[in-house]
Amino acid sequence: MIPYVRQIEFEYGRCDQVSPLIRRVVANNPGPFTFTGTGTYIVGQGQVAVIDPGPDDPVHLEAILAAVAGESVSHILITHHHADHSPLAEPLKARTGAPIWGCAVAGQEAEDTGEVRVEAGHDLDFRPDVSLCGGGTVGGPGWTLEAIATPGHTSNHICYALGEENCLFSGDHIMGWSTTVITPPDGDMTDYMASLDLIRGRGFETLWPTHGPPIRDVDAFIGAYVEHRHGRAAQILKALEAGPARIRELVPALYADVDPRLHPAAARSMQAAMIHLARQGRIATDGEPGPESTYRLA
Repeated sequence: MIPYVRQIEFEYGRCDQVSPLIRRVVANNPGPFTFTGTGTYIVGQGQVAVIDPGPDDPVHLEAILAAVAGESVSHILITHHHADHSPLAEPLKARTGAPIWGCAVAGQEAEDTGEVRVEAGHDLDFRPDVSLCGGGTVGGPGWTLEAIATPGHTSNHICYALGEENCLFSGDHIMGWSTTVITPPDGDMTDYMASLDLIRGRGFETLWPTHGPPIRDVDAFIGAYVEHRHGRAAQILKALEAGPARIRELVPALYADVDPRLHPAAARSMQAAMIHLARQGRIATDGEPGPESTYRLA
């Protein structure tokens, strides 16, 4: 059972000092993929970094600029290219002169046009000025941020570790209010599980997701995240004991407690799990694993 944390104190547009080195401004874009909205983080004092400026919202832009009035923005850091994280980077750069740091997605990812959207949309125009795909470190007076590649939710997802507070800005890689969406082809369950292990092994004291409140009991929370994914995989393997099946045949049974309107989204998540299990040699299918493939136990 994942010990979700969902209580968060904030007002839209207000800048809150949430730790000695961290401030947060929440954008007014609540929804099924963003929880209460995008939390933009400001790191440092005087010379600062801004992490995930958020959606292209002029009101939120002015709130960020008000929060850093009298200071200089030296870095704009992006966790990934989804439309609730990166679009405001260019307008913020235009107003501050700060370069954009992050990792460009490889190729052009198609928009999610399914019956039920499983993400807040993609910022297909996102191109950082400085690439952090291979990791790297940036800093300012009194703060140091390490870019850690964490593919899975997207191929270009990056988390940022703040060494001075032993904490991590986890983007959408780990969120306190919900599990993370993994949607092929850009999302990859194998990469995601490896990235969870990588972050768990670092021993961070606090996680600051882009959506929702901080996660304080980090090891136990990530452990529950991992067990949740293992549990879903076990359900799939158990269902296939009855014989070969397609994803659309398995979803109604395995997601019986989920609103049927969300079953198309569940099918996308199950596809990510199927690809992962096929790589492990635990299930098999003819050809490449896809949404209409017939799966069987290996």
